[in-house]
Amino acid sequence: MHEGISSVIFAPLLILQIFLFPMVASLWLQGWTDSRRTIELQEVGSHLASLTQQLYSSINRFTVSSGKTTVKLEIPQFIENIPYIGNATLRQTLSGNSSKILEISLRLTTVNITVSTTATLGENTVWKDSTFQSNSPPVLLVAEKYPDGTIQLGFGE
Repeated sequence: MHEGISSVIFAPLLILQIFLFPMVASLWLQGWTDSRRTIELQEVGSHLASLTQQLYSSINRFTVSSGKTTVKLEIPQFIENIPYIGNATLRQTLSGNSSKILEISLRLTTVNITVSTTATLGENTVWKDSTFQSNSPPVLLVAEKYPDGTIQLGFGE
């Protein structure tokens, strides 16, 4: 008699575990995968911000006359077989000093993962409205210095 009662009690628990365990494992694994993709995308963004600051600093010197410089960005085409899109916007700092902040945004195309990073540039910077797609190389960063000292940056051809 007790075996029948325990079967009635434990059978639904076993059935629940059959469905519950794979669901929980799947959710946990998806969270881990998204975290890993986010970290990889953030690394690409940090690399882009650093290269942009370096290019700006190099071309902003008084010894550099006007002209155009193009740098091929060595960034991965895919993050776990997913291409990404990059763009940037330039804004004045809130502190009122003469620097400007370039906010670089990267978004994986097939999943809902977006990261942003910033680069601090000088007051003589302008950003050319531009976007790049990681899987259509080459991805270039273009800087053009004008005779008045203005430096235009952007992703380009």
